[in-house]
Amino acid sequence: MLSPSDRTRAGDLRSFRDPRSVAVVGASDDHAKWGYWIAQGALRGAHRRTVWLVNRGARQVQGHPAHPSVAALPETPELVVLCVPAAHVEAVVTESLDRGVRAFLAITAGVADDDGLRERLAAAGARLVGPNSLGVFDAAADLQLAWGHFTPGRIGIVSQSGQLGSEIATLAARAGLGVSRFVSVGNQYDVRAAELLEDLIDHDETRIVALYLESFAGGADLVRILRRLRAAGKHTLVLATGASEGSKRLAASHTGSMTSAIDVVDAACRAAGAVRVATPTELVELARFLSVAAIPAGPRVAVVSDSGGQGGVAADVASAVGLGTPVFSEELQGALGALLPAGASVANPIDLAGAGEADLMTYAALCERLVESGEVDAVLLSGYLGCYGEDSPALVDQELEVVDRLARLAQDAHVPLVVHTMSAGSAAVSRMWEHGIPTYPAVESALRAVARAAHLSAHPGRATDAPEPRRLGTGPGYWAARDLLQSIGVALPPGVRVSTVDEARAVAETLRGPYVLKAGWLAHKSEHGGVVLGLRTAAELADAFARMHGRLGDGEYVVEEQDRSPDVVELLVGARRDRDFGPLVTVGAGGTEAELWRDVRTELAPVDRATATAMVDALRSRALLAGWRGRPPVDVAALVEVIVAASEAVAADPAVAELEINPVRVSPAGALAVDALVVATDEEAGR
Repeated sequence: MLSPSDRTRAGDLRSFRDPRSVAVVGASDDHAKWGYWIAQGALRGAHRRTVWLVNRGARQVQGHPAHPSVAALPETPELVVLCVPAAHVEAVVTESLDRGVRAFLAITAGVADDDGLRERLAAAGARLVGPNSLGVFDAAADLQLAWGHFTPGRIGIVSQSGQLGSEIATLAARAGLGVSRFVSVGNQYDVRAAELLEDLIDHDETRIVALYLESFAGGADLVRILRRLRAAGKHTLVLATGASEGSKRLAASHTGSMTSAIDVVDAACRAAGAVRVATPTELVELARFLSVAAIPAGPRVAVVSDSGGQGGVAADVASAVGLGTPVFSEELQGALGALLPAGASVANPIDLAGAGEADLMTYAALCERLVESGEVDAVLLSGYLGCYGEDSPALVDQELEVVDRLARLAQDAHVPLVVHTMSAGSAAVSRMWEHGIPTYPAVESALRAVARAAHLSAHPGRATDAPEPRRLGTGPGYWAARDLLQSIGVALPPGVRVSTVDEARAVAETLRGPYVLKAGWLAHKSEHGGVVLGLRTAAELADAFARMHGRLGDGEYVVEEQDRSPDVVELLVGARRDRDFGPLVTVGAGGTEAELWRDVRTELAPVDRATATAMVDALRSRALLAGWRGRPPVDVAALVEVIVAASEAVAADPAVAELEINPVRVSPAGALAVDALVVATDEEAGR
């Protein structure tokens, strides 16, 4: 959660959503200037609040009296909007603070990063949104202090990019959704996105939240707030690109280089019960779906089409976006076949084979059978429905009757119906939206929305609270890493440290061959010739040590018994501390080629066994663990325990910046860590 001081200050945000009075500094008659648009929007709310226009060179602006300065106003305004050139911002803020103003909206761009200005604001207990903000809008409060036009609705928008937020608002208006509240946070000198999101939790007018951020500083707080929004029944749709790449710590391990910024944002969204989208269009497509339809319980989709070609395309698109089109049971195929001509495809996709044209009610009858079957989580109708009445007016009433029957099904079932139609906006299409049936002109739009909604169902959010603090030890080298792993219950092969040829030769008295010799201080041993495998005898081991020591010099050398377990799959388990989101854990295809395959899954740490199991199941290489080409399945439960242990370690000990176990050799008999790396945080390493 926000700190107590931040929470106290967050209570001051009322000044930005429904101020009793507003002063627009830099108000203008010039339509090309921000001061014109902000003043015009402010005056629209003059029936609800006092509005003062400030322009040092004019007595009147937009037909209303203007004042030369904030100091000259008859009363102290609750909110001051800064539309003046950057060079004048500091002077206006100082004058306003002296007058008693405690809330500022800074539209101005190019304001110097002045710590002194921030300190003066904080010392006065004042708040500032911006600078470089496109403005704010609140439909319920009749507040518009932003460029452009806003249609009231149910989407709350918090955006670091004002123009991108404006695009979302425009698309939402075109889609019939509209905006409940809009805040462009700009450079976030003071008021941050997390506070504004928290302010939406109890905002009754907001049902869906759209969030765009370029920086995820304070990401852990953000995740907790998004989880609270989800608990309040509000879905958050996060628009993000790779802009937070700078937040990824350049790691010494494979783990850091294999996980992208988007991997981390996606992990945060799963933990928060939110979902990431790639474009404003995708965001609004999903918002439209969520505004009317039930969330599918899973990814199983029935595709019903009056064209075999369109059904095939829909099935391919469904697969591409992560949905499944399962083959129906023989019983269900028989029930569907009874409604269709002989030879019609009923396995999934379903081809109506002309049955729709023969009797429009076939659409509804098929959907009823599918929804009742329990075999699907959503139904897609793809093709001509929506066009019948448009192309043949005599069919308007009949088509609307079909839509009404589908509507009853949509309202009574938890299995959403979604339609891809060739019509751009017929009476049937409008009726479908009215009845809670999402309808799209592109099949990819329809199925993307279903897939994202199913993601929300699969990821309702989970707690990521840190375990009890624990110091695990972060000494340098592989031997210290072995100690840490053993302390958290991860199995390793027996091993000893050696520093001379004689010590290497004596290893045979305590360990069984074959042996592995490692230069324990190297992070990437194989890349520097710092590991030798398959040393069968003490003599071979001593000889290998002499040659390695001759090349690499003194250091901490480690000898281990080489794991010879059969049917092994090598994986990587890593945990690290992200600058923005905190502890993370990653599992992926391991070994020396881990970075080549980049088959990984990342989650916020710590994770429980269920989450760790889901991480493993999400890997492309998961089939190798289940047994491949006649091999026996490996012990996935043992792998899960390693993932959980690593996640808890990085979450419990703030001194651990990174922990990588690569590879973890997973066999039918268990999981064994055969190499590891621990990196201390900068603070710890400096001690």
